[in-house]
Amino acid sequence: MDVSFINKLFKSKSNDDFCTAVVLAAGNSQRMGKDKILMPLGGAPVIAHTLKALQSAECIDEIVVVTKYESLQELADICNDHGISKASKVVVGGKTRLESSLIGVSNADERAKYIAIHDGARPFVTNSLIERVVHSAHQHGASAPAVSATDTVRILNAKGAVVETPSRDLVALMQTPQVFMTEMIKAALTRAQQKGIKLTDDCSAVEAMGYKVTIVAGDPDNIKLTTARDLHIAEGILSERSGK
Repeated sequence: MDVSFINKLFKSKSNDDFCTAVVLAAGNSQRMGKDKILMPLGGAPVIAHTLKALQSAECIDEIVVVTKYESLQELADICNDHGISKASKVVVGGKTRLESSLIGVSNADERAKYIAIHDGARPFVTNSLIERVVHSAHQHGASAPAVSATDTVRILNAKGAVVETPSRDLVALMQTPQVFMTEMIKAALTRAQQKGIKLTDDCSAVEAMGYKVTIVAGDPDNIKLTTARDLHIAEGILSERSGK
């Protein structure tokens, strides 16, 4: 869906740092029981908080929202109602994260030199985190945020038996946005799709092509809302941030 009323507000930028944020909002939310990105959080849908964070980040020049067909109009309305002037398109995603990421990347402005792929269900991403990851991608070509594991991690085999207990210092819990040079991520996602590779994040596609992804410090508050309990945690984070 072309968001024409938003395009009128869209400010063009032409330089080597043009960055498009692809917001993935096409999941089926099976674990939540309903569409998590549309659930209320502090008086606004979860996705509205996510979009406003990207809107306020100076290093983000365009936003492409990838969602389900039945949510197209609602997402377009949310962009309009919350002043997301950087949103240029709301498009229908695919059946998998890989397909949705590739659709989003393919709909980015032709000037985009970098793509920041972000989970729509991560509403607490901060400007400083976005800037940190984008700046790192400018230097290294691919970058993503991560936080250290606080619990002990064990690697299991197919039968559920422990085969390894890695040091927590060697374990990173990945977050988004994950930022890449446009041609790099487009080629990586296309290759992964052709080979039928199943991905849980977009860094995996880039790494499968032999590229290195530079990790920067993530934010413990940058949680992904996956279960109903996560929404209660999110209310607490929001209350703390608003000083209530």
